[in-house]
Amino acid sequence: MDVHQVAEYLHLNEKKVYAMVGQGAIPATKVTGKWLFPREMIDRWLLESAHDGLLNDRLVISGGDDTLLHRAVSRLARDAGRHALISYAPTSARQGLELLQDGHIDVCALNWGPAEESDIRHPALMKQHDAHPRWVLVRGFAREQGLLVASETRARYPSVDTLLNARLRWAMRQGGSGSRRFILDALRSHGLSDEDLPEAVTALSEREAAAAVRMGLADVAPGTRNAATEHGLDFVSLGWERLDLVLDKRRWFRHLVQRLLDALASAEIALTARQLGGYDRDRLGELVWGEE
Repeated sequence: MDVHQVAEYLHLNEKKVYAMVGQGAIPATKVTGKWLFPREMIDRWLLESAHDGLLNDRLVISGGDDTLLHRAVSRLARDAGRHALISYAPTSARQGLELLQDGHIDVCALNWGPAEESDIRHPALMKQHDAHPRWVLVRGFAREQGLLVASETRARYPSVDTLLNARLRWAMRQGGSGSRRFILDALRSHGLSDEDLPEAVTALSEREAAAAVRMGLADVAPGTRNAATEHGLDFVSLGWERLDLVLDKRRWFRHLVQRLLDALASAEIALTARQLGGYDRDRLGELVWGEE
């Protein structure tokens, strides 16, 4: 539908439709300079807007990949049983925000650079999307990022400099992922770029990256300490990042979102975090951006 058609469909004037487009409050796309509104997306948007959304028995999560979040989602799904659909399908930080904007998911896990810069970097990345005025950023947890290597490789190349400058085979994460963003920043600080690293494998998740090293398909991969622990690999720390949660502010008080945060704060997940290592859950659940 064009602006005139969607205005008639919603019983609004065209000026109001344009204002909603500018606020990112209505699903729309621009084609050759003309705003268009997919009818299916408009209908879904209407359903989601009614009574704070009709799909309160669904929680779909994407974005960055994380073991602790996987564990919390699995336990939440177990406890919900047949009463709710709860799923976590990691893609990448950037793709997660795109899926959130288009209404395909409810929560995006966002990690983008060093922990000390996350309060600036995360909102900046969110603001690249038209829907950001209706989003909130909720504190997740910090996790240790670095290099995943086999013990024999670590013995030959004991320092970060020797690992980065050796002609090793890399399992690199896909474009748009937070782990790739982190390693690119680290490379720049050592006067290198991703073009200096021979890429043998493209890994679409933390576990794929670790498995590539464990299986001998690659010698080194960017990843988290918890991924190294899970796969029995050595870990060379490069610093810490934050993995936060982005969602529509209308979903913030939904019971499944609150139950997810409760699961992440539970004693069971706290024990898992200690066993895996490389986690800091301080400030978990705090609303850090987008509060009115």
